[in-house]
Amino acid sequence: MKKENISDAVIRRLPRYYRQLTDLCARGVVRISSHSLGQEMNITASQIRQDFSCFGEFGQQGYGYNVEELRSEIGHILGVDNNHHLIMIGVGNLGHALLQNFHFDQAGFTVDAAFDISPAMVGSSVNGVPIYAMDELDQYIRGHAVDVVVLTIPQSVAQDTADHLIGLGVRGFWNFTNVELSSVNPDVQFENIHFADSLLTLSYRIANR
Repeated sequence: MKKENISDAVIRRLPRYYRQLTDLCARGVVRISSHSLGQEMNITASQIRQDFSCFGEFGQQGYGYNVEELRSEIGHILGVDNNHHLIMIGVGNLGHALLQNFHFDQAGFTVDAAFDISPAMVGSSVNGVPIYAMDELDQYIRGHAVDVVVLTIPQSVAQDTADHLIGLGVRGFWNFTNVELSSVNPDVQFENIHFADSLLTLSYRIANR
């Protein structure tokens, strides 16, 4: 199956598989069947086999999947071995927390720099990541490989900032501004994070259990 025909639902399940397989590796599990993996993840075995078939043949009939090999294959599909380069714009409470606590390296990303308008932040660092002034941003992007920009900035400047960065060649955004960013450029990819959506989903489940 061609990659462009793979559904978004399948793509969004891949990180779940990777996370579960990482956990299985840590527990010393060597091999697992699609049935057992499905029980671990509350997904049917047929759904797992169907998802994996989009990317090739991974298991053997009667043997199942080698956990470490499958984790490596899915990690490769997700691009965790590509060493993506990432910068952050906005080092307020959320940005600071992400830099301090989120393991970007486990997802295959290197955080090279962060940018902020606060004079108190500029010139400092968070978890080893240097923080620069916003007026240094354009020059930095022109001189460095930047695969993804994390946006933790006010909603009012989110789309304009993204448009400016797209003009500088940025093609990937992890967006925490609570605004649905978009671009007419089909090569630009956004992952728009809305914390309220997750909480409201939980609210629905509680209200309708």
